[in-house]
This record gives sequence, C-alpha cells and structure tokens, in this order.
Amino acid sequence: MLAVGLAQTAFWLHRSHQRLVVSTHEVSLPADGGLHPVAELRLSGWRALAPEDVTIEGVRSRVIAGTGGSAIAMAVSPVNPGSVRLVLKYGGNRTSVLVHFAPDESDRFGDGTPDFLRLHAAEDRAAFRGWLTALADTAAALPKERLPHEIDDCAALLRWCYRGALHAHDEAWQATMPIETLPPLPSVEQYAYPFTPLGANLFRVRSGTYQAEDAANGNFGQFADARTLWQENTFFLTRNVAAARPGDLLFYRQLEQNSPYHSMILTGRAHDWAVYHTGPTATGPGEVRRVALDDLVHHPDSRWRPISQNTNFLGVYRWNILREDFR
Repeated sequence: MLAVGLAQTAFWLHRSHQRLVVSTHEVSLPADGGLHPVAELRLSGWRALAPEDVTIEGVRSRVIAGTGGSAIAMAVSPVNPGSVRLVLKYGGNRTSVLVHFAPDESDRFGDGTPDFLRLHAAEDRAAFRGWLTALADTAAALPKERLPHEIDDCAALLRWCYRGALHAHDEAWQATMPIETLPPLPSVEQYAYPFTPLGANLFRVRSGTYQAEDAANGNFGQFADARTLWQENTFFLTRNVAAARPGDLLFYRQLEQNSPYHSMILTGRAHDWAVYHTGPTATGPGEVRRVALDDLVHHPDSRWRPISQNTNFLGVYRWNILREDFR
C-alpha cells in the first residue's frame, strides 16, 4: 500500500509540473449553434494529454483526442453574437481562450432558414420532436374550454406546438400552459425561444435564402398560415407515410374548400397517429382531433387518405430546422 501511495503521489507531483499549452489565446467562431474547434492543447513536458484530464468552463464544450499526444478543445457556439472567455483547467493550473462569436448568415440548404436555427445535435432534434408531439397530443386531449384560444385552425396548432417545443420548459413556462405535469423530456439546448437573433419571429414568411437583413425587413414573423408553413418552413420528405418519423407533417391541398391548405402532425412512437385541427366549421370553431394513421389511410373520403395515389395529398414534410436528420 505504501508503494502504491508513493507512486500516486509521484504521478500527481509530475502532473502538477506539466503546463497546459494552447495553440491560441483568441479566436473567432460563427454564432451558429454548431460545434467548433477552439484550440489545440498540449502539455509542456513529454506526456501525452488525455482529453478527460481537461475541463472547460464558459460554454458547452468537450475535449477530444488530437494527434501526437495533443487534444482539441471544442465549443458549442451560442446563436447570439458575443464574446466569452473559456477557462481551461488541467490539474492545478489553468489558462484561457477569448472566443468571439460573430453574427452568422449561413443558410447551407438555401431554404431561407438560417443555420443558427437548425438543430445541429441529434439530441436536440430528438428533444424537439418529443416536445412537438407531446404538445400536439396534449392539445388533442384537452377539453374545448381549456384549449388555448390561439389554436383556431391547423396552422395555429402547428405554430403553438413548434414554439412550445423550442421553449425552456421551466416553471414560468408551465404556468402559461394547460399542462398539469411536464413530461420527462429534455429541452433543446442549442437555444430557447425567443432568445435568437430573430426574437419571436420564428417563421419564414417570404421566399428567398437567408440574409442578414431578414431579421428587420419582415421576412420572418410570428404568424404563418398553412401554405406558408408548407412552402417556407418545411421540406418535402416523401409520399410514403411509412418513411416518416414522429413530428413530421402531412400536408393537403383541398381546392374545393375556402382554406385549401391543411396540415397534420404525426405522433406516437411509431408515428401511427395524426393530430390536426379541423378549422372552423358551419356549427362552431372546430376542434383538435387525434386519429389513428391506419384509419386515415382508409378514410371514407379518399381526399384525406395520405397515399401517393391521392393528388390532394402533398406528401410528408419535415421542419427545416431538422434538415440534418435527412443527411
């Protein structure tokens, strides 16, 4: 035991004399919510640097193995511009890197949605889907008198679920919602609505690739009807509902109706349910319904069947912020 103790003491004394050396002390990164390398890390002595021996404070981060005994400090950019000093710790010593997060105008898919809104981490995309579908199912289960007044048609249901899925799900938010108990779901970490460069204006309302001036020129708004959600905020996935995932959307065009565009949210573990708002009817404001997908496929009115032979069915669509699920 004495020999083991002496060996451990020697190790920590040796480690305490190793200085953490960083390749840079100042760097600029895009404020796009993505994971980026910040600096290469090495020890001043001969030892290889184990990534797990380094901790970083300042933003969400990780350390990965580099080459030749080095390590790489990685940071998740926020979506709002600013500067942060990252503190890197190794043993008893520390150093820092000043990181400037610059405004980012990237729109890699050219669909009008800025990359800072796209959810880059698989965990965030799963969290968004979980909350979107949970909120849709919640709306379908609520008695009419408890349904939020803003949900008055199918597009309003989509907007309500979309915003709610991107919120911080804390007590303050819950107090504004018709939810007794929060589901055991993680929240999206990349950003929380409305704290992005676009503020509360989540939805693209005019065609075009994203430009820096879009935040001020009315190309984004808090309101978007079903057609705008379909054309500007989602992308075509398939006409085969079997290839869909929970949180994907069904869109229809019923030209014989006053409001021809209609949408539904797929929910359930196997995306085997569809939730939608009927829109106003001749007898009232309409309601939110939840129907088994199999029943919808065999709907007595063929206009509503989500099958490729139905020309009224536009297909299965996915939110633009989930583009990276399609790679």
